[in-house]
Amino acid sequence: MLTGSKTTFKVRQMLPDIKERMLSQSGVNARSRDVFGLRCLPGECVLQRAVMVRKKLTAREGRGWLSGTLFCTHFRVAFVPQDGPKADDNADPVLLGDHDVALASIEKVVVVGPNRTKLVSPNSSLKFTPEELVLYCRDLRVICFLFDRLTPDAQVLEITYTIAKTYQPPKPGSVLSFQNAALGSVEMKQFLSNRRRDTHMNWFESVSDWEQELERCGATSWRVSSVNDRFEMSCSLPRFIVVPQKVLDTELKKSFAHFNEGRIPRWCWRHPRGSDLLRMASFQNNIYHEKDDIRNLEMILFGCQSSLCVVVELGEELPSPADIQLAHGRLRALCLGDISTSVSVPDDKWLSTLESTRWLDYTRSCLKKASEVACLLRGGHLTVALQEADDRDMSCVVSSLVQVMCDPHCRTQHGFQGLVQKEWVMSGHRFYSRINYHRDNDKEEAPVFLLFLDCVWQLLSQYPSRFQLTDDFLLALHDSIHLPLFSSFLANCQRERCKRSQNLGQSYTPVNGWRDLLHPDSSSDPSDPPLPPVWDWALQYSQHRRDRFTQPIPPIPPLQPLLNGNLNTNPDSHRLADTIPGSVFLLSRGTFSCPANLLPWRSSSSSGVYKKSHRRAASSENVPGLERLLKAWALTEFPHGLTSMSGPQGPLDPYEPLLPILMGPCMGLWRECYLRGALHAQAFSHPISANHPHPVERLAREVQQLKDKLAQVSSGTDPHQPSKIAEPRRTDTNLNQNTNNGTFLFPAQRPQSAVTPRVTPLPTSSNHQTSRGPPPASAPPFRPGHKDNGGGNKHTFLFGHSSVTEARPDQRYYPAPNNAKLPKSNGSSIPS
Repeated sequence: MLTGSKTTFKVRQMLPDIKERMLSQSGVNARSRDVFGLRCLPGECVLQRAVMVRKKLTAREGRGWLSGTLFCTHFRVAFVPQDGPKADDNADPVLLGDHDVALASIEKVVVVGPNRTKLVSPNSSLKFTPEELVLYCRDLRVICFLFDRLTPDAQVLEITYTIAKTYQPPKPGSVLSFQNAALGSVEMKQFLSNRRRDTHMNWFESVSDWEQELERCGATSWRVSSVNDRFEMSCSLPRFIVVPQKVLDTELKKSFAHFNEGRIPRWCWRHPRGSDLLRMASFQNNIYHEKDDIRNLEMILFGCQSSLCVVVELGEELPSPADIQLAHGRLRALCLGDISTSVSVPDDKWLSTLESTRWLDYTRSCLKKASEVACLLRGGHLTVALQEADDRDMSCVVSSLVQVMCDPHCRTQHGFQGLVQKEWVMSGHRFYSRINYHRDNDKEEAPVFLLFLDCVWQLLSQYPSRFQLTDDFLLALHDSIHLPLFSSFLANCQRERCKRSQNLGQSYTPVNGWRDLLHPDSSSDPSDPPLPPVWDWALQYSQHRRDRFTQPIPPIPPLQPLLNGNLNTNPDSHRLADTIPGSVFLLSRGTFSCPANLLPWRSSSSSGVYKKSHRRAASSENVPGLERLLKAWALTEFPHGLTSMSGPQGPLDPYEPLLPILMGPCMGLWRECYLRGALHAQAFSHPISANHPHPVERLAREVQQLKDKLAQVSSGTDPHQPSKIAEPRRTDTNLNQNTNNGTFLFPAQRPQSAVTPRVTPLPTSSNHQTSRGPPPASAPPFRPGHKDNGGGNKHTFLFGHSSVTEARPDQRYYPAPNNAKLPKSNGSSIPS
């Protein structure tokens, strides 16, 4: 037993440091040092260890327990299995092993003793010997370790205190110390400086990178401008932006002052049918505008189009960053419970509490808005500009989702990485403020990027065979954002990233403008380690884990020949744009509007009267609503009408938007991410229940038993009755509007067919499975053609349906009748 002497504890804590210094002085290769059986990183010191420890395995790891040794270094909590493979001394270092957790990712430390639990803080004192050690992580993981009876009590107490005192506290400077612990050694700096970047992905850091993207998309009438090379025009925009060729840089400079933070309209992506996607911030109303400014702005807005420009307002329907942060906090509390009081949500209120978090509602609203924009771009020959107040949050989400839906290249691993690099990293999303690594700016914290990953997972669950990347890749990216080691997430814009990587500062003088200044002796600063990009997956995961990031998909057919930069595959696709030539319209709350003063050009008079644009807008009576645009798109794609779409009308267009089904039952919870720690979260309050199933799984088993009994009764009543065949889904209804407002806890089953729709019988209990992971239990079948006769009753289901087929022509985002308007949304679930 531990005597409680502080001197003994300090001596024991110093022993690993002494041995570490001895190893470094003895000439042992710092790249592959082995300390007590743990392969340490260069400069990593082992602070404490405990032998004969068992780790609780998750469902993805195979469940059960794994015996080994537990270590605590000044960088991570490492677990080395007893019968694990021996590490290769000549292999490159990996920051985290398969069973490791970084100290910066730990949020709470909980110990479990005989009939008691305790939340351990750096100043806590234990009056009992812990039997279990539970680590709550910021990425929703819960790591559980069980100490064996043969484990010395002194090691149990010492490693518990060591972890509690060394994991990153919420105070300024902790991120820098964590970076130094992992990357601050001389050997690690040299190793990182010799790392080569992935040449298969586009980094969007040079002019050639942007020109390569223009060539890939066929945007021949656009050019790359270096007007913001020194970040003089806008501090948050990248160094290079894409603008129309006919707009000169001298004219372009006059437009920056008219937008918030100088974020002018700029090109993001081009649809193969000839439509362009732009992003921009809100207008500055308190600045005088000349007539030339109006002409230059409209040249940018219309880009290479001369017919129609639609400005999509994102602030009306999408959630704010504060709403996203509140919803994510509620979701986290629901999945992990209240750590301090050991109280969890009752089983009968779990699903209703999940709906009250509004996380799935916000996911649905983002997908809905991206579907609208994708349908507009699908029409062809128009410009769609996404407008947000600061153009750094929800515009990143919508623009990225649109490209994931429409561009098969963005559904590959390298294409998706390039998409995040273009629309998030280089476009100035405030990663550093939104993630709040220092935990000192709670007002700016909001997991906007995590909401985007959830939206991509929803598309992946509905169209699994159309994605090369897997949910393992999305989960790895989700976990990496909580690790403050990567340059991709440790800055708010490219300017801050360049200042840190090049050790540059900027000063402004009226004569010379912005000039870069090199800090003296910055290259010899030991507290500034080089930060690798997050896309260097070999630093984080083994080859076995990285092999699960992708899956084989059919080859993508090449683009059809481009005519003047436009893919004219359908001569009628551009008739919508030609009906109202030279007009700018606003799409807000699902309907079009044509205000007389859409562009707020303020006159020089003090009365505040706005000048009308020289480009006259048409009357709103002649503007087709979103419903007509969508219906015209559907009729153009299927000329025989909506009722004849039971089968394919021709070869599948690879650039057809992957429009998700937004009904409540089809929106699942990302179980592998949010519920992977739910089993361990309740184990600390009931130690004997660690091997028992989760209440949700017990409820699923009961549902399965009831389903089996109903199947037996129905089959026993009339054995000669032929089996019922599921009716095909009706194609004249809006799949995104339904009377059900339910929520499925688990995702739908992966479809068997990705292209050809087939009429299949209802699944039985013998062949029903969930989409990912080991099937906890089967679910009641879901009839695609079934309608709720109860009107607006809300239903909640434990599992997703299993009969939704993928990529069928009749699963489109069909509009309402012509005289109907999309309902107004307040950021919650899609109304029926």
